[in-house]
Amino acid sequence: MNIQLSDHFDAGRLARFVMPSVIMMIFTSIYSVVDGLFVSNFVDTTAFAAINFIMPVLQIMGAIGFMLGAGGSALVAKTLGESRGEKANEIFSMLVYMGVGIGMVLAASGCLLVRPVAALMGAEGELLDQCVVYARIVLCALPFFMLQNMFQSFLVTAGRPKLGLKMTVWAGLMNVGLDALLIVVFQWGLAGAAIATAASQTFGGLLPLLFFARENDSTLRLGRMKMDWKALIQACGNGSSEFVTNISMSVVGMLYNVQLLAYAGQAGIAAYGVIMYVSFFFVAIFLGYSIGVSPIIGYHYGAENSEELRNVFGKSMKFVAMAGVALTVLSYVLATPVAWVFVGEDAALCRMTAHAFRINAFSFLMCGFGIFGSALFTALNNGAVSALISFLRMFLFQAVTVLVMPMIWNIEGIWYAVVVAEGLSAIVSLALIARYKKRYNI
Repeated sequence: MNIQLSDHFDAGRLARFVMPSVIMMIFTSIYSVVDGLFVSNFVDTTAFAAINFIMPVLQIMGAIGFMLGAGGSALVAKTLGESRGEKANEIFSMLVYMGVGIGMVLAASGCLLVRPVAALMGAEGELLDQCVVYARIVLCALPFFMLQNMFQSFLVTAGRPKLGLKMTVWAGLMNVGLDALLIVVFQWGLAGAAIATAASQTFGGLLPLLFFARENDSTLRLGRMKMDWKALIQACGNGSSEFVTNISMSVVGMLYNVQLLAYAGQAGIAAYGVIMYVSFFFVAIFLGYSIGVSPIIGYHYGAENSEELRNVFGKSMKFVAMAGVALTVLSYVLATPVAWVFVGEDAALCRMTAHAFRINAFSFLMCGFGIFGSALFTALNNGAVSALISFLRMFLFQAVTVLVMPMIWNIEGIWYAVVVAEGLSAIVSLALIARYKKRYNI
């Protein structure tokens, strides 16, 4: 039996409902991780550094998809909770079509601008050339990547989180298979990695599009385009935190690359890349949980069911705390094995990576509170507070720490920057939740 948003959620039911979203986000993170793993082992260090160097630019291009998905699903869930199903479908359809159009424009402009942007960031020579090759191929699939990001949220809102999981798993497995074929067998190098990622992103965005375009048993279906500027602005406002998160993450990633290039050269960028790849998996647990629980919160907020809101909120806070402890311990233990898998052929780089990874492990104790706090206010249709948490967590705190701390502690300051930033964001998130707790009856 499918679990409905209107149900009462005990611990078991909540776990079953959000688990597909958690696993879905983990598989989504496979795209960049698998590319990095194959490139680092079967191409060369320069190509590996190129992926890490240009990835923030690609993330900026896809940020609007996260905004429309998260913000739109919150609005659609609230509208469904108000028993306005037809209006919810109109909003959903409009946002999907807008996502496709915006993705096409960004893909075309990105292909033209990637070389000057990468050069402006400091890439030159072979590193610059490989950045351009990888980015231009991946950008061809940008409209579908944006749709994939949007449908991760909308499939949960439609009551079909397991379908979203299946599609993401298939896309992830396709990426792995194509990487092995194009890089190892055909020896297409970095271009092969880019083609594998672009193909899997296209698959991951196209299948849900076809599902919603036909008759289905979910609460949502694509219909005619009906422009509603008020709903579009509200969806963008709700999802502004996700937009801020992705833009900020990308800008901060560029700052890390610039700092690491100055303090440790390409080896520092490679080490940071390994940390980010594995962090994608761990952070995906918090992101997936937040994606899964947000429609529940949005629905019961729209239905004015305060008792169920408090129930889901309390269970969510317990999950964030326990998961943070477990992931910190696991990350610390796995530091050396993970470093060896990615860069084991270079002993010095392997030691640097393992050391940095152990430091980074402590960020998982705190990052879940910022991620869930932002998602909570998005689900409550308070985009301003959600965006504030995201801006402080993903940009201000991290930008300041990564720029200032190396001046005092050199390369160690860079590794500790994320731990300090996540600690500050957790404090702010908990303070804002406490301030608004009575207002939303959570």
